[in-house]
Amino acid sequence: MTSFAHSGPAPSDAGWFARTEAWLDDKGKPAWIAAMVLGFIFVWPVGLALLFYMIWSKKMFCSNSTSQSRSCGWSSRSRSTSTTGNAAFDTYKSDTLRRLEEEQQNFEAFLKRLRDARDKAEFDDFMKERAEAANSPRSEPDPDRA
Repeated sequence: MTSFAHSGPAPSDAGWFARTEAWLDDKGKPAWIAAMVLGFIFVWPVGLALLFYMIWSKKMFCSNSTSQSRSCGWSSRSRSTSTTGNAAFDTYKSDTLRRLEEEQQNFEAFLKRLRDARDKAEFDDFMKERAEAANSPRSEPDPDRA
């Protein structure tokens, strides 16, 4: 029997590293620091690897405020799935989060269409220049000038 409690749905094919990372993210920054210190104490390369990983993934230097938790790589699953006890607010919160996710998806789709249109315009310009170059009369090199 273990004390491992997973608060969010995890893919069944996730490796041990992904499961461990998710578990440490659920516990927060102190769990990462404790794992790093224990790594240094018992097997120093593990502690060093954890330190480099925390710096690389920006988990070391981000603040613990709720507004920045997602941008810093810390999981906020426990905060987003908890209820306040106020049904009206919980409904408002879930509707707002759903609307924001829908707006984000629409914006990402808009950006994709914009990139596709720009790529098509650049390709059309390239093909036009290529066709003009192929249709223009080529000047033969003058044998007397060489």
